[in-house]
Amino acid sequence: MSWFKKVFKRDKESKETLDKGLEKTNKSFFEKLTKTFIGKSKVDDEVLDDLEEVLIASDVGVATTVKIIERIEKRVEQDKYTSTEELDRILREEIQGLLVNNDTDIRDEDKKPYVIMVVGVNGVGKTTTIGKLAHILKQSGKKVVLGAGDTFRAAAVDQLVIWSERVGVPIVKQKMGSDPASVAFDTVQSAVAQDADVVLLDTAGRLHNKVNLMNELSKIKRVMQKVIPDAPHEVLLVLDGSTGQNAFEQAKQFTSATDVSALAITKLDGTAKGGVVIGISDQFKIPIKYIGVGEKMEDLQLFDKKDFVESFFKRN
Repeated sequence: MSWFKKVFKRDKESKETLDKGLEKTNKSFFEKLTKTFIGKSKVDDEVLDDLEEVLIASDVGVATTVKIIERIEKRVEQDKYTSTEELDRILREEIQGLLVNNDTDIRDEDKKPYVIMVVGVNGVGKTTTIGKLAHILKQSGKKVVLGAGDTFRAAAVDQLVIWSERVGVPIVKQKMGSDPASVAFDTVQSAVAQDADVVLLDTAGRLHNKVNLMNELSKIKRVMQKVIPDAPHEVLLVLDGSTGQNAFEQAKQFTSATDVSALAITKLDGTAKGGVVIGISDQFKIPIKYIGVGEKMEDLQLFDKKDFVESFFKRN
């Protein structure tokens, strides 16, 4: 079993936290779904048209919604499903089938230090995600080093310093305006010297033009590779789930600028737009590794598609 899976609790308490975190999404989704099914006993074109509207309104995204509806139409036709109760079950199955497996048993996890480069725009919860992840890893006995590579914003460095003190892990930083690649080099060098298990490197959260972003992230990678030839082992893109369709656009920008290998979707507890998780997973075919479902340190969870769908469809 992957050591990432071992450090994240998956118990009754964490499932309750997930249920609570997706409460707004769940309530909004089921209110719309109930209106669609009310007074209807069988699946017809009108029910499917209404279901399409519900999914789009739940921020699943147009392309993914069309895919879901087409698959349901095919199953209804082939297997002669007729009741709206059966449709509810089929919808769950199709959504779970679209979510990309969070395969955390990846070969690089035995690398030491395991280098995670964290990307994403300002305000999505990038620094908080790094801090929470550092806390969870440290609690499991891992030695973590943080790198303050977002040198263009003084607040970004200050916030990461606060998290490093709060969690009790070392941080490598330079003065504001320093070359982010230089910070990255110092961070991985320090991590090797300290025999650290994990490096969490923050990077600039500016959505400047794609070419500049690509060049900057490529330079950071090249410089780290002078110390650790295959670094980074993971590029984690952090997206704010509460922004709905804006999260799609950010994912598009970053995936075209660098090789994103995992996603973290934050702030799902404060929004009814949790359907964005389904669309992003389907459209970009990148595993969602973490979801943020609350303010507490432990409210950063390892994403499990079965648990997510159960919470998404939970009937209170």
